[in-house]
Amino acid sequence: MSDTPARPAHGLTYADAGVDIDAGEMLVDAIKPLAKSTARPGSTPSLGGFGALFDLKAAGFEDPLIVSTTDGVGTKLKIAIDTGRHDGVGVDLVAMCVNDLLAQGAEPLLFLDYFATGKLDVDAARRVIAGIAEGCRQAGCALVGGETAEMPGMYAGGDYDLAGFSLGAVERGHALPYLDRQAAGDVVIGLASSGPHSNGYSLIRRVVEASGLGWGDDAPFAKDRSLAQALMTPTRIYVKPVLPLMKAGLVKGAAHITGGGLIENPPRCVAEGLKAVFDWEAWPMPPVFQWLAETGGIDAHEMRRTFNCGVGFILIVAPENAEPVLAALLNAGEAAFVCGQLEVA
Repeated sequence: MSDTPARPAHGLTYADAGVDIDAGEMLVDAIKPLAKSTARPGSTPSLGGFGALFDLKAAGFEDPLIVSTTDGVGTKLKIAIDTGRHDGVGVDLVAMCVNDLLAQGAEPLLFLDYFATGKLDVDAARRVIAGIAEGCRQAGCALVGGETAEMPGMYAGGDYDLAGFSLGAVERGHALPYLDRQAAGDVVIGLASSGPHSNGYSLIRRVVEASGLGWGDDAPFAKDRSLAQALMTPTRIYVKPVLPLMKAGLVKGAAHITGGGLIENPPRCVAEGLKAVFDWEAWPMPPVFQWLAETGGIDAHEMRRTFNCGVGFILIVAPENAEPVLAALLNAGEAAFVCGQLEVA
């Protein structure tokens, strides 16, 4: 007797192999209005083509440089999958890309996503992509396309992964940082984060495991919220309050505080011979980070090089511009504060 599996009498189909084309078409139909809601000058957010066009002249640029970024959400997705909290990770995906564009002084123009899964759950995918559309609206960029890949055998159960790609533009001569304009005494302004954002979640998950708490338990550091709700707070998008300050020439450098925290990211926007020196007492450590440090026994240096510790984005400004920049950020609803200065390295 042969061990070879019998071939279906009707002949094999893609569905037999675990890929549901009909579900993919249902998802495309469900997200078309989401993409349309992100339209902006220059974009043509109509899904279904092989590529997306963007008109830089219609967006108001004269002599632009193109800036591109790509990123993912990391193991924060594991919490989303384990708890069914899919709604905010799309915002995270956009934020990780557009905040990087912003650090170069670039205006986000368009965004594309890649959603890969073992078996497509149309509702979960729609919720993820609704979050992507929300992130695009917050950033002022158009969701112009993406790719949904159903890959049985590559991902288990309802597991999925996300990747994002964003394109921005900045007028020639205005890309940040302005390294030749920086000097000792320049002020470092911090913009508050909304939590860990999308970094350090492999360590966060280890701390949660060591704490003995479940995702549905009350968060020890947040009132009236479960641990999952508190830790799944989406990444803050800083484009709309910060970009006008950059276009006005008030910012000499900027850094998105992602992986590497407040140790590895600031040097990326500081001129050679200078260093950003933080006043670690200038802002209170948010409760979530206090809890992570205490519960995990994580020392201060490890916290600062793994997490944003409450500072999601920094700006470098001349001392005379610190007050107007702070005032503008506060008026825009940001929690902003002076957190350090540039000094000779």
